[in-house]
Amino acid sequence: MPRDTSSPQQRRFVRLIIGAGLVGALFMSLAMTNTFSAFVATITNSNDTAAAGSLILQESGAAGTTPCNSTDGGGVSTNTATCATFNKYGGSTTMVASNATGTTNNIVTTVNFKNTGTLPATAFNMAFGACTQPTAPAGAGTATDFCTKLHVKVTSGATVVQADTVASALAGTNVNLPAALIPTANSGNTIPLTFTVYLDSTAGNTYQGLSASQPITWTLTS
Repeated sequence: MPRDTSSPQQRRFVRLIIGAGLVGALFMSLAMTNTFSAFVATITNSNDTAAAGSLILQESGAAGTTPCNSTDGGGVSTNTATCATFNKYGGSTTMVASNATGTTNNIVTTVNFKNTGTLPATAFNMAFGACTQPTAPAGAGTATDFCTKLHVKVTSGATVVQADTVASALAGTNVNLPAALIPTANSGNTIPLTFTVYLDSTAGNTYQGLSASQPITWTLTS
């Protein structure tokens, strides 16, 4: 073994260098292995959920009648149904002509609407389809324009929703009901709509025994 000829000062310097290297290596090792401790506070939210609401339009008539729901045609997936239960024009087969002001011989029918879903609605629309005159029975009048003699008016209390208009002119008409007549969600709030129909005073004998049909589509929008 060669003889160590270094001075004591050199040997101390070497030992300091080696010691500093070991300390540095130790700190590097601790940093790499993440062994330094720290205070930690943690919150885990375990109930983060979301669900879609529903918008369901319900139509009802006199007490005891079964209501119609927009979900009757296939649930909320389609939310569209056809209801023949409530005849807005009254279904009378014995109408006679009114007076010139349309205040006599009226047929009055009231239906009620609710939003039984959970979503608030922003619009409520009433759309009239085409007015059609079915084939007249034997012995009936010969007129072919019965729809031009059938008057329709729609109100809700003192509010006029659709002014007095003949059924033929209502075809293709879309009526946006005022905000006060939009049913609120799942509250039991009921919107009554009253239909008043009558025959024009000019409907003479050629209109006897005739009839008309006109579909109405109601749309509630969220």
